[in-house]
Amino acid sequence: ERREARLTSQAKSGDKATKDKLEVVTKLRNFVEEGNKARNFPIADQSLEVIREMYLLTRIPVMYVCNVPEDDIADASGNEEVTKVKGYAEKEGADVIVLSAQIEAEIAELSYEEKKLFLEDLGLQYSGMDRLIKEAYKELGLITYFTQGPKEVRAWTVRKDSKAPQAAGIIHSDFERGFIRAETAGYEDFIKAGSEAALKNVGKMRSEGKDYIVKDGDIILFRFNV
Repeated sequence: ERREARLTSQAKSGDKATKDKLEVVTKLRNFVEEGNKARNFPIADQSLEVIREMYLLTRIPVMYVCNVPEDDIADASGNEEVTKVKGYAEKEGADVIVLSAQIEAEIAELSYEEKKLFLEDLGLQYSGMDRLIKEAYKELGLITYFTQGPKEVRAWTVRKDSKAPQAAGIIHSDFERGFIRAETAGYEDFIKAGSEAALKNVGKMRSEGKDYIVKDGDIILFRFNV
C-alpha cells in the first residue's frame, strides 16, 4: 500500500512509466486482497521487475514435501495425507515431492552402486533428495553446467537463460571480462561419446559465442583473454 501511495503521488507528473507501474501495483493489491498469493499473479515479463522490487514474501516459490512410510514410497496414491497436500498444492500451482526420510537416511550410507540397486528394488529411479534438489532448482530458476579437466569435474550453478559470458563470470570475473568463446557439449552427448576426443570426432563439441544461452547439463570450456 505504501508503494502504491508513493506511485500515485509520482504519477501526477504524467510520467507514463510511473503510471504503468502504478497500474501493475494496484492490480496486484486487489489480487492479494482477494486471498490470492502474489506468486500466482499473472504478469507480463516487462512488468516483472516492478513486482520483484517489492520483495513480497508470497512471491517466493513454494513446493511441498511429504514424508511417507517406506511402504508408500513407490505409490503414495493411497495415502490420504499425501492426497490432501496434493489437493492444496494444486490450488496454488505448486509441486509436491513425496519421499521417505527413513529411506533417505539408509541410502546416505551406501555406495553409488549399492544405492542404485536399493532404489531399483523399491521401483525408484531417483532418490527423494535427488528429486527434491531438481525441483528446487526448477522453482528457483537455476540450472547447472559443468567444467572438467584432468584432475576434477566441477558443477556450477547459474540462473536459467544466462548467456555464456555471465556463466563464465560465476567461476571468475576475469572469465567474463575477457570472454572469447565457449567450447560446449551436452551432458548426454558426452556420456554417449565417452571422452572429449570422441565428442570432437562425432562433431558434438560446439564453439559458442557471447550470445549463447547456457543449457542445463552443458559441459563447457571457456576461452578468455585478459
